[in-house]
Amino acid sequence: MTADRSDYPPIVLVILDGLGDRASDALEGQTPSEAAHTPVLDALTERGENGVLVPFGPGRATSSEVSHWSLFGFGPVAFTGRAALEALGAGQDPPAATPLFHLALRACEVRDGKLWLGARAHRGDDDADAAALFGSLDGRTVDGIAYRLLPLRTGECVLVAEGAPTHAVSDSDALFDTLHPWMRPQPLPEAPDPAQAARVAASLERWLLESRQRLVAHPVNQRRRREGRTVLDVAVTKWASWIDPAMPDFEARTGLRGGAVTDTALYRGFARLLGLQMTDRAYDAADPGGDMRARLALAGALLDSCEFVHVHIKATDEAGHSKNPAHKRDVIEAVDAGLAPLLTLCERAVVAVTGDHATPSVGPLLHSGDPTPFVIAGPGVRPDAVSAFGEQWMLGGALGRLAAGDVLPLLTGHANRPFFLGHRPGPYASVALPGRPDAMPPS
Repeated sequence: MTADRSDYPPIVLVILDGLGDRASDALEGQTPSEAAHTPVLDALTERGENGVLVPFGPGRATSSEVSHWSLFGFGPVAFTGRAALEALGAGQDPPAATPLFHLALRACEVRDGKLWLGARAHRGDDDADAAALFGSLDGRTVDGIAYRLLPLRTGECVLVAEGAPTHAVSDSDALFDTLHPWMRPQPLPEAPDPAQAARVAASLERWLLESRQRLVAHPVNQRRRREGRTVLDVAVTKWASWIDPAMPDFEARTGLRGGAVTDTALYRGFARLLGLQMTDRAYDAADPGGDMRARLALAGALLDSCEFVHVHIKATDEAGHSKNPAHKRDVIEAVDAGLAPLLTLCERAVVAVTGDHATPSVGPLLHSGDPTPFVIAGPGVRPDAVSAFGEQWMLGGALGRLAAGDVLPLLTGHANRPFFLGHRPGPYASVALPGRPDAMPPS
């Protein structure tokens, strides 16, 4: 007997990047989601169950990649790291079981005996100069570790540390460069072998200091200094990564055949690493609504072969980083119009809309741990009493506060595919009942 596919609806997870926010005086005490006119999301909210996503608990800010790792059901698995994802998403083939670091060229200023980071390289004007500067850093061996570069974008590479036994080393890139100077890479105390981590940190520190000397003396930077242009004379590392060749792919880990509609190197990297069927669409910043509608059309096509499809849009996050709450409100309104196909799709699929984290459009924070609206609708989903999309209303929804690791189990439960505790149909305790377990031969 074959199962009726309509009994097991597919899943579509729509991530409006950085959707969560804080209330502001500019919006009369509301967040952008609360202030926005969102008839589509309101209709979905009225049909569905609601809550807020707090990925790792109240107040805990997170990056997109760490949040998505858990949203994809990989929370218990050691995170590969963003440098690896960026390399994969740029079409590179970084080696497995080898430390990888994101490497960027920056300007700098020495103050109070510390080096503070400044401007980055700019695409177009700095392409040739950045390539020449990176060329002077490539292919050097320090303390038995061979360092080579994999190009990403203007002024960005992945640094491959061949022969290094661990990636358990802290960042040298300040990231929050108004708070922190260029930092020493240090061994992580949780490293399995602290002595090996200390060796790698010392080697990387020496490589970075020698690179700084090369960049300061390089003819390209001498010319840029004479021309009054930004001098890119320091290289910084972050996002230490390690690709585990034994890590399960998405289907093995979750039990679902997965797909993704991608828009940036990060999400293309996730698709390649996890084995998701990928459809890429260039991000259209000028028309967020049209971009969203086109992405949902691509997601619908993926549902012919996938049981789970991830759809991502960057527009809401970029609007948050503008530090203009009214602009983010307007972008959410534009995206809402593009979400209209979900009102039909949720009749045959389990559909969820949320963000991966909060990007405050007020205040100094990059990301914050504030709650993000979450709605799920689909066949068999019982509506709660919430009828408007926005943090303050959805806090009172039936789902309450969700962690990132709760999302995929919730979705698979509504798709009638929850993993049955006490039953082991394969080697992994997957998130959903596996759709294609390894079958015994008939004879």
